[in-house]
Amino acid sequence: MSTALTHYLYTHLREAQLKQLAILQEIHRICTAHAIDYWLDGGTLLGAVRHGGFIPWDDDIDIAMREEDLPRFAEACRTELPDHLYLQTTDTEPACRLPICKVRDKESFLVEYADDFTRPYGKGLYVDIFPMIPYPSVSRRFIRRVAGGYCKANAILQSQHYYSWRSCAELLWFGSKRAALKLLWHAAVALRGKGEYTSNVLHNNGYGIMHRTDSVFPTAPIAFEGHTFQGPANPDAYLQDLYRDYMKLPPEEKRRGHAVFFIPDLKK
Repeated sequence: MSTALTHYLYTHLREAQLKQLAILQEIHRICTAHAIDYWLDGGTLLGAVRHGGFIPWDDDIDIAMREEDLPRFAEACRTELPDHLYLQTTDTEPACRLPICKVRDKESFLVEYADDFTRPYGKGLYVDIFPMIPYPSVSRRFIRRVAGGYCKANAILQSQHYYSWRSCAELLWFGSKRAALKLLWHAAVALRGKGEYTSNVLHNNGYGIMHRTDSVFPTAPIAFEGHTFQGPANPDAYLQDLYRDYMKLPPEEKRRGHAVFFIPDLKK
């Protein structure tokens, strides 16, 4: 990345963060009005606990929500989001690169490291919404193997393919692997029950993370950038699941965001 671009991103980062904060405030308003549970997740929760707001170099916001609550949230967004925001899903935009819900801003522009410009989906600043589901009462090692393998197979199957004997063999191999891992998942649910743990839907859980459900619910107020939002019941346990020693700062060379370029306000 050039020095000029690095300087541009650094000088405009706070503007981008504040626009994302405004999106989060709209999400909070809708969730509060409709009694929908959500909570700060990932780097956003880490920022709230360690920095009282954004991690200084972060350029996105992550929240989580029960998968079963997403239809109600989507319905409310259709009529209650301001005109410059919209809910982006694989249903509203089938070309979306990742199966993650986002509330996007139409009046900004963002390019991430893996963006695909052959696919026509919106690319404004956003807040990520990760759907969460109950997990079976199994070991974390089992979940790391099943979820990690499932995500890898799923990513390969959903990537662009050029037809050849090799690609057909890969599709057959990884398709069979994904089906077998999904069968293992359903067997674990049937044999061990579910509800003791909570985490991302299987195709979003490449690291095989899971949280004790009592560390998530009931959600509790948490301060972020001078505002009150919802966080998990036990942020310390939740963050240890994600990062272990989460209060330790990463080395300077790893302190960067997800974007390679953004324009916080296209109207300027």
